[in-house]
Amino acid sequence: MKTQNIVFVLCENMLSTSLSLPVEMLRAAEATAVGMGKRDICLNIRTLGLTDNSVTSLSGLSIQPDCKLNDVDLNKVDACNQIYLPALWRNPKPIIRKNPELLTWLRRQYEAGATISAVGTGCCFMAEAGILDGKAATTHWHYFDQFQRDYPQVHLKRQYFITQAGNLYCTASVNALAELTIHFIQRLFGRPIARNVERHFFHEIRSSFETSSFDEARGSNHPDEDIVQIQIWLRDNLSRDIHMPDVADLFGMSVRSFNRRFKSATDQSPLQFLQEKRIDSAKDLLQTSNLSIAEVAYRVGYHDVSHFSQRFKKLLAASPSEYRVTVRAKLFSSNH
Repeated sequence: MKTQNIVFVLCENMLSTSLSLPVEMLRAAEATAVGMGKRDICLNIRTLGLTDNSVTSLSGLSIQPDCKLNDVDLNKVDACNQIYLPALWRNPKPIIRKNPELLTWLRRQYEAGATISAVGTGCCFMAEAGILDGKAATTHWHYFDQFQRDYPQVHLKRQYFITQAGNLYCTASVNALAELTIHFIQRLFGRPIARNVERHFFHEIRSSFETSSFDEARGSNHPDEDIVQIQIWLRDNLSRDIHMPDVADLFGMSVRSFNRRFKSATDQSPLQFLQEKRIDSAKDLLQTSNLSIAEVAYRVGYHDVSHFSQRFKKLLAASPSEYRVTVRAKLFSSNH
């Protein structure tokens, strides 16, 4: 059985709905899966505090964290797969600046490959940590102007309620967070269970995550929902040793149909798409992390560093180390 380690960060002045709603949806999905005889995924959901002390939300609810920041070790089996950051009431800056250790922790978790999502003003945690620089983001509409002034390196998308930049997700409201959670449930448990949870939590017919959000890596939209799900799966599993016939089988397709539909929908072969996303992820890690070239290669699915460097240079006309020097020089000059 696979365990999915999900951590909800707690901090003072948070909106408790940014914790309670997604937790209840995730637990409903898990219970539905068990009821259908699907016991292959176990959700390990924990609340994380900056200290051992209980946290008081805006509503006055007192929440005792399951663990504190230093308890979540990147090298342990219960390291984070997914992190939720809460919305904060009113100006988020005082809370964020009081907790620099959380920003350092977020950067480390991001470098380790965790999926991080935030809602409303909680998106400022990611922006303040620097992991949103050069990436798409959104936040609560009331703080658009302040967000743009404070984080000019972030690409604010005012017209979207949800944005995705690799493993980083921003949502503008608790309702958008609920929609994103349905997306996560579908990735974990499949479409039938996601739709079952959606029916129980929402009375209205909702548009799909893929058509209502901004994903800077998606490129042009296409109508083949099965291929969309395969694209998502490939991006979520970049570090794995992936064989395309196995992927075709996982999604119930013959290899011939899989290749034909993927090429028709994306104008790329599945392997070309995978290589492109691996290099995109490597570019991001080279710019934003201090991982060695070998560590970056391993994180994006290349276990032969020489092959990774050759592939990288072929596509970008620069070696990984040359690229890192160049992009960091540009980033430094733009900030000074």
